[in-house]
Amino acid sequence: MAEFNQKTITGDMLADFSENFGNVPEYIIAQSAIANAELNKVAINRSRLAQINHTYSHKLDDWEVTNQQKSGRCWLFAGTNVLRYEAMKKMNVKKFELSQAYLFFWDKLEKANYFLENVLETLDEEVTSRLFMWLLQSPVQDGGQWDMFVNLVQKYGVVPKEAYPESANTNPSAYMNQTVTRKLREYASILRKMNKDGKTMDDLRKAKAEMLNEIYRILCIMLGEPPKSFTWDFRNEEKEYHRDANITPQEFYAKYVGIDLDDYVCLINAPTSDKPYNKMFTVKYLNNVKNGRDVMYLNIESAKIQELASKQIVDEEAVWFGCDVGKFMERERGILDLDIYNYDLLFDTKFGMDKATRLDYGESVMTHAMVFTGVNMVEGKPESWRVENSWSDKTGDKGFYVMSAAWFDEFMYEVVVNKKYLTDEMLKTLEEPPIVLPPWDPMGSLA
Repeated sequence: MAEFNQKTITGDMLADFSENFGNVPEYIIAQSAIANAELNKVAINRSRLAQINHTYSHKLDDWEVTNQQKSGRCWLFAGTNVLRYEAMKKMNVKKFELSQAYLFFWDKLEKANYFLENVLETLDEEVTSRLFMWLLQSPVQDGGQWDMFVNLVQKYGVVPKEAYPESANTNPSAYMNQTVTRKLREYASILRKMNKDGKTMDDLRKAKAEMLNEIYRILCIMLGEPPKSFTWDFRNEEKEYHRDANITPQEFYAKYVGIDLDDYVCLINAPTSDKPYNKMFTVKYLNNVKNGRDVMYLNIESAKIQELASKQIVDEEAVWFGCDVGKFMERERGILDLDIYNYDLLFDTKFGMDKATRLDYGESVMTHAMVFTGVNMVEGKPESWRVENSWSDKTGDKGFYVMSAAWFDEFMYEVVVNKKYLTDEMLKTLEEPPIVLPPWDPMGSLA
């Protein structure tokens, strides 16, 4: 038997490892299987697969899914999908889509300004400080949060997809992001040099305005200039013709969507020791619109979030949420379920981290935003959820996924509901000053 209290991997250790592996026939069979097929195809739990179906006691959707393609705009797709459901009801149409590219344009411009303002606020930081290096890391990434979506809609309104269609640079968006990021890092160096040379803050902000003018030009060239007004024509299900000439994006939102987004709150489930339940949280330097609505979270138990979200679905209103989509996901069939893969059995090991540990040790964060459009209620509790994804209609139930309630508990991080569903105690908590988390906290991740 090899000595294992060594700093390095010794030859004796390797001999023992090899013997332990070779003496178990199941390991050899598993090795052969994995050599000829990808992991999840081998690990699929056939018995669990047979138990899952896309049937729900409450289902809202009667429309086609959207497709974000090769971009990180899921949060914008999820947000506009919530809004378009309300718009379709108002217009009495079954096919309609809001322009995600329109909000994408304004998000890029606002993030550029937010970044430059953060540069001005951190002029005393060393370039090599953790904070400033974090700010430089990804100034205009595609991702976002619910409150960031609200900021854009409240400031710029929305438009139908026909009024501002996709561009070759919304999909993929990487080239645009690289171009704008290169300029922003250059601008950061210029502003810091101006400060070092004794220029006033007024001088720096005048320079910033010129920089933003260049960013606006780049975005217009790559995406197209957003409409200030447009004409909207449509026929409803009764074949009645409607026309709005020269309507602004803000007027369009007020007339055809009309949801008061201030009525909605983002609930999170983060059971780590530094985030007590029934407290408000925010993350420093997490936003897109300067002086806009802050990103705010109310941290509560997962079971309570499921209860509140199911009430909103039962009342026929879609629900925005953010989760770690890549965990225990069977993409082809559109399944999010803890038992869909036999990883423990295949590798003869236990994966034992709980949700808090996964957050603390970087194993899981929010990675994707989608929309609940249905729920299957069994004895008054959610058993499974219908999920509208934005990955086209090629997977799942024509693009719709099914999520188990158990998966929700483990990998759901944010859910947005109307405040009317909150308890009196929760409503009081909303008024409390938030605990401010550092920029690199896992709850600062973007969908």
